[in-house]
Amino acid sequence: MDARGPEVRFEGVARSFGGGGVAGVDCTIAAGSFVALVGTSGAGKSTLLRMVNRLVEPDRGRILIDGRDVAEGPAPLLRRHIGYVFQSVGLMPHMTVAENIALVPRIAGLPAPDGAALLEMVELPPEYAGRAPAALSGGERQRVGVARALATGAKLMLLDEPFGALDPVTRDGIGRRYRELHARLGLTSLMVTHDMAEALLLADRILVMAKGRIVGDATPAGMLAGKAGAEADAMIAVPASQAARIEALRR
Repeated sequence: MDARGPEVRFEGVARSFGGGGVAGVDCTIAAGSFVALVGTSGAGKSTLLRMVNRLVEPDRGRILIDGRDVAEGPAPLLRRHIGYVFQSVGLMPHMTVAENIALVPRIAGLPAPDGAALLEMVELPPEYAGRAPAALSGGERQRVGVARALATGAKLMLLDEPFGALDPVTRDGIGRRYRELHARLGLTSLMVTHDMAEALLLADRILVMAKGRIVGDATPAGMLAGKAGAEADAMIAVPASQAARIEALRR
């Protein structure tokens, strides 16, 4: 595998869910990039993300990872090579932190990961390895979730509102740390978030979704310069207005 994470390509991908879903997406995520998917609730962001590791199957179109169709072969085998971090973390409560981190490699028949090194990556001390998830704070559990996603050596990471349940200070700290890991490990990261400020600060590129389609595509600088369309402008206006109101309180 290349030192960088893989390229991900969507070709005419669609999936219907009642009145929502994904209505036909053509897009290429460059190898080693950090892309944020933003949009209002029901825009299709999480559906698009989950089709990459086949938690949701498309009605039509295909998704390619480094040129290979994800539909080839069994879905569980595909998922062993894709890291997945989600808001609820999903740690096994009856397992220790170390056992949770090693779970996917063990199921996949891979060598046991270096738990201490993975904990260090997410800035948790090695003695946390023997603790139960219930003994950790929400931020600590989310860090373990990131370590678990990295445990197989996956270079493609899918993040579905990964930090949304955390307080602002913890969320900012974990986001910064993940961004550092993304760069250091050469990952390809695709993150769903409702937080435009988070997208602007972490991603290299932002895709704006509305009604199942990509309606805006730009770098953070391009987004701020108004180059991604009306939906993007409306989302950027919220944190911009909040920042202006906060600044006004200082006067």
